[in-house]
Amino acid sequence: MKDSIINWIKSYYFSQGVNGTFNAEAYADQIIWWTIGLFAGLLIASALIWFLSRLILIQLLHVFVGKTKATWDDHLMNNKVFKGFALLVPIGFMEYFLSIVFFNYPQFSRFLSKTAEVLIVLTIIVIVNRLFNGLRDIVRENDNYKDKPIQSFTQIFKIIITGILIIVMLSIITDKSPLFFLTSLGAVSAILLLVFRDTILGFVGSIQLSTNDMIRVGDWVTMERYGADGNVEEINLTTVKVQNWDKTITTIPTYSFISDSFVNWRGMEESDGRRIKRSIKIQLDSVKFASPELIEKLKGVQLIGEFIAEREAEIMEFNAKKGVNPGDSINGRTQTNIGLFRRYMEYYLRNNHNINDNMTLMVRQLNADEYGVPLEVYCFSKTKEWIEYEVIIADIFDHIYAVIGTFELSIFERPSGNDFKRIAE
Repeated sequence: MKDSIINWIKSYYFSQGVNGTFNAEAYADQIIWWTIGLFAGLLIASALIWFLSRLILIQLLHVFVGKTKATWDDHLMNNKVFKGFALLVPIGFMEYFLSIVFFNYPQFSRFLSKTAEVLIVLTIIVIVNRLFNGLRDIVRENDNYKDKPIQSFTQIFKIIITGILIIVMLSIITDKSPLFFLTSLGAVSAILLLVFRDTILGFVGSIQLSTNDMIRVGDWVTMERYGADGNVEEINLTTVKVQNWDKTITTIPTYSFISDSFVNWRGMEESDGRRIKRSIKIQLDSVKFASPELIEKLKGVQLIGEFIAEREAEIMEFNAKKGVNPGDSINGRTQTNIGLFRRYMEYYLRNNHNINDNMTLMVRQLNADEYGVPLEVYCFSKTKEWIEYEVIIADIFDHIYAVIGTFELSIFERPSGNDFKRIAE
């Protein structure tokens, strides 16, 4: 087609007759005007093709996409994939006809053709990047992949394809084979490893995180080194974005989730309850054997009244067999106020509708220290929602603080300035 157009132009400068000859002088005088006219026509035709391609690939497709029930085409439209194709059509058209327009200026024609070819490659890079963004959004719609690091995989593919196209572009500019640049990469591999260190580590980290299912988008993670405590918003090639509970964003290198320790709360969220593990310090001098008066009073407490009666009968029978006097607390078995309180708290937790009694539940005594005897509540709430969870804990310990005096126990607290002031008075 190119030769046909060029011959058609030259045909105007052949003398009519049996032995037609080419009029080189007239041709040389007018070739500049032919070039300007053809170039103007090429620009007008390219503009018209660009307008038509936008009309077909954007406006008409936009109407079509809006009417379909499928969502994949919406993602391609939102990521401007079709706009890239609409730009590629007129550039390709120009690249084809530039050699015709400037056929009499081969060096200039070659320069413009190379420029157009480079623009085509750049446009393809843009289209590829937008296409992978669209594929990322399409895949994320699938519930099975919502929590996977799709962003990391799309980024590495974009980098690989962009790198290949850049080599093609350099090949066009320098007239050298792409293999020349591929073999040259070995010489600069050390520099590339240094420049792309974070990218390479991030890619390796993303593969390991995905393969071992260590974190997913939406997971609640805690990483003290980076001050992160919140939900994972995004996992990409080089960073993981965590939105903390105070709504700040912490950006953590992806590979840090492989090299450093972190806490993933997914196991708790997928379980049947959220752990409650909190203790109070009982003042040592308030711990004692339960007096008959205290035992009689506590028998009226509904939760442990029956237990106290059964245990008291068991103790009396044991002491009688051993010949221990009823009032001999040291030689015989006797109930203590802290033991009764511990048992009361167990019954209280088991009867609390907010506590999952199918999971571990206990009130245990820890090692005593200079602050008293720690009694730890260890159980699991049915709800895992943060606010409700904190309310449940508060209600439990509100009850502990209110009822502990009934068992003639005291909670340890450091003396304040007012305490010393009262002593001095």
